[in-house]
Amino acid sequence: MTVEQKENKEPKLVATVGEKKIFDSDVVQYFSTMDPNMAAQFQSEDGVRQVIDELVRQELLYQDALATGLTEDEEFKRVLAQTTESLVKSYAFSKSIEGVHVTEEEALKYYDEHREQFQEPATVRAAHILVDEEEKAKEIHQELQNGGDFGALAREHSTCPSKAQGGDLGDFPRGAMVAEFDEAAWNLKDGELSAPVKTQFGYHIIKRLDSKEATERSFDEARDDIRMELLRLKQKDAYTAKIQELMEQYPVKMY
Repeated sequence: MTVEQKENKEPKLVATVGEKKIFDSDVVQYFSTMDPNMAAQFQSEDGVRQVIDELVRQELLYQDALATGLTEDEEFKRVLAQTTESLVKSYAFSKSIEGVHVTEEEALKYYDEHREQFQEPATVRAAHILVDEEEKAKEIHQELQNGGDFGALAREHSTCPSKAQGGDLGDFPRGAMVAEFDEAAWNLKDGELSAPVKTQFGYHIIKRLDSKEATERSFDEARDDIRMELLRLKQKDAYTAKIQELMEQYPVKMY
């Protein structure tokens, strides 16, 4: 037996506990409640058997609890009441936003009215070697001009954690770095090397690796994000409206 069921397949009896019958559909349901990564570990005949054994154990505990009157314990009643209340609240919330959806026209209108949100700024990608002393920075700079390997020198001398990546800082937009560093990086051309640049952190030798022009995400690229955001906003509005309606029906006093 596999956990996949074919359409219109007759349920197959896999175990009985007293009068209770356990079917393969119960096994499938149990799998659906598991974390997918965990469920993958049981995708074998032995794994399915372990799940059936677990369903049997659970049913044994359930039947014994009923037979011994465990459900009459005050502690159980308290927990049941709390669980029921929490479930009802959750279900009522889901009903308050039921039917809320976003149309293609609404998504496109949002895109047209908020184009600035879909602008991707220009970026540069740079690497640097950071040292404490100006003289040392000058020596490394000279070595680089003489053909030294930037990544190797960064790993050897830089005090920045980026040394592990050969000094590579990745892509960043204008204004993301301290002013002196930012100005130097943006004034370089791709592939160019700066003279030592002093900042509050020390002396940087900057190499601009490449750059990207500003771009704009198309509607097709942004559609899913827009739908999710609009759905969130519409659900929030529906929920707020429902609460306002209920506050008129049920008096609320705040202390």
